[in-house]
Amino acid sequence: MALNTSIPARILRVNHGGEHGAISIYSVQIVAARLRAPDLLPFLQEALEHERSHRRRFRELMPTRDGKPCRMMWIWGVGGAVLGLVTAALGREAILACTEAVETTVHKHLDDQIRWAEPRDSEMYRVISDIRLEEAAHIDWALENRRGRGFQWLEQLISAATETLIWISTRGDSARLARELAVA
Repeated sequence: MALNTSIPARILRVNHGGEHGAISIYSVQIVAARLRAPDLLPFLQEALEHERSHRRRFRELMPTRDGKPCRMMWIWGVGGAVLGLVTAALGREAILACTEAVETTVHKHLDDQIRWAEPRDSEMYRVISDIRLEEAAHIDWALENRRGRGFQWLEQLISAATETLIWISTRGDSARLARELAVA
């Protein structure tokens, strides 16, 4: 798929798609949290605004790097909505476990991207680094506000589902990209 596409274009494609999925997760969780976990609404609404901003920022970087949105954006939307619905139905702790699991999984990818971009693309480096800080704040908030460590099984399932969704939506390019970033 992306073997002839530049690394920056590939990074932006997967990140843009992932932010689209995060928007779906938080949007559905907000609807359900009104009944199941109203104390989480301010956090969920703020996180949703962050994700919208992140998606926009990744999209703005695409034209100068020959990047294009993921062709399989619908997978991110549907996957995110299903994940948001399931975790919201399970309640407050599952919502926070979801945030922790998704963001922790994404951080591994962002860390690789930051290492690659730092000496090569200062604008992309700055954008990914800024976004990573906001995503880290989501993890920290979820950890600080969880009432227990239940749902570890759900965290593992969400992490695996997130990696799988990344792999499917990039048709395996995420794994090739990770290998290339590791040796670059």
